[in-house]
Amino acid sequence: MNDPNKSIRRKGFKKFRNALLAFLFIGLGLFVGIRYYYPYGEGVKTGQLNYVVYKGILFKTYEGKLIQSGFWSNKPGGIQSNEFTFSIADPQIAEELMRAGGQIVDLHYKEYFGILPWRGYSKYIVDAIVHISPSVETPVETYPPVTPE
Repeated sequence: MNDPNKSIRRKGFKKFRNALLAFLFIGLGLFVGIRYYYPYGEGVKTGQLNYVVYKGILFKTYEGKLIQSGFWSNKPGGIQSNEFTFSIADPQIAEELMRAGGQIVDLHYKEYFGILPWRGYSKYIVDAIVHISPSVETPVETYPPVTPE
């Protein structure tokens, strides 16, 4: 025999299950969207461009490093230079930076919560070059020749 209460309970369970699944999918979509696609910070970093490379096994990406002036330390008494490691999404920007090695550059970047392998190995993604200027090299001082006695 057909129990009318049983079919009402099944309909109620199906509605609850569908609402729960919809809530979970929306929550997962929001989490992934915010974690990997929403830039929570952006700015400009200035320093001497150390290198830009094109590397990767499965996903080839452009990666670079900028040496910033000044020193800082995580530990008391230690000294470490400021390095800004970044990824580059646009190949045209990467090619221009490859030609600017050793120069002082201002780079506009966006910072993400998470790293995507096809976007790069860093959570900092450079999306524009603000300015490139030649590096200021210190002149080599010449001393009078030393004459042996």
